[in-house]
Amino acid sequence: MSTVAPWVSERTHQHRRGVYADVGVPMNRNLAILILVGGAAFGCTHAAAQPDIAASIYGTFSGTTTGNNIVQSPANAAGVLLEVREIKNPLVGFEGTYSYNRADQGYRLYALPLDCPTPTSGACGVVSVLVPNNAHEITGDWIVSIKLANLRPFALAGGGLLLNQPSSAPANATTLGTTMSATKGVLVYGGGLDWQLVPHIGLRFQYRGNVYSAPALTTVFTSSGAFVHTAEPVVGIYFKL
Repeated sequence: MSTVAPWVSERTHQHRRGVYADVGVPMNRNLAILILVGGAAFGCTHAAAQPDIAASIYGTFSGTTTGNNIVQSPANAAGVLLEVREIKNPLVGFEGTYSYNRADQGYRLYALPLDCPTPTSGACGVVSVLVPNNAHEITGDWIVSIKLANLRPFALAGGGLLLNQPSSAPANATTLGTTMSATKGVLVYGGGLDWQLVPHIGLRFQYRGNVYSAPALTTVFTSSGAFVHTAEPVVGIYFKL
């Protein structure tokens, strides 16, 4: 049975400790550098974040829906969008919005009654109507974005309320009964690009899509009961506060 001299054993342990220490120092140093660089980048991004307000114009383009023997056709129109937005960092941003546009609703029977040979026949009763309508939308949206020179592409998703308020009774209101307002939940998604022109002013281009349930605005016709998709191309100007 062999024995190892104490001084040899001690030297071996010292050598091993030195190797482990030499390996650990670079690893710890690299980790510290990564943490410092990441923290500095996050801090710079956070410090650069500024709230902004924006005013835009847009167009609404909605599809026709069918259901409950009703064909419902929202009119295309122009509108105004106001936004208050703050970007905390690339993954955390939020905004509150208010928008207004005309949203006249057309209703007509999908299938005529058996005793109605033509839409103009007196036996048909009321087969179609156009209800003048104002649409007000209020939403809260989550935003992800990235800063690239003087450009900031972004994507958004959120939700809110769509308030439909008929502006006046149809011409044949006596036959139709009365109009009524309707409030619907709305889902919003979209994306766009901020283009900074000068330090506090820039242009905003975006697309917003709205999904909501078709509203019933007259007591004579029910709604189609289907989901409506409204596409909104938007262009505006923003001001950093």
